[in-house]
Amino acid sequence: MLDREAVARLLTQALEELFEIDPERIHPQTNLYEELEIDSIDAIDLIDYIKRNTGYKLMADDFRSVRTIDDVVDAVMNKMQQTPPAE
Repeated sequence: MLDREAVARLLTQALEELFEIDPERIHPQTNLYEELEIDSIDAIDLIDYIKRNTGYKLMADDFRSVRTIDDVVDAVMNKMQQTPPAE
């Protein structure tokens, strides 16, 4: 199982690769929607990236309360503790 730091690195990598966001702009309290301009379609791509790289599938409901990078890390950590990896 990944730890918080590994999940945060994975998320930074996803934001860089998928959306060409400068890693200097990515911090735990960075707001995905306001500061990084991530929209709902981007969130789906991000969820898919997380699944492909962790084996854990986040659902749209898991993203409802997500606002910051740290919120995404929390959502992934919660999913890893609650469920086995997806196939």
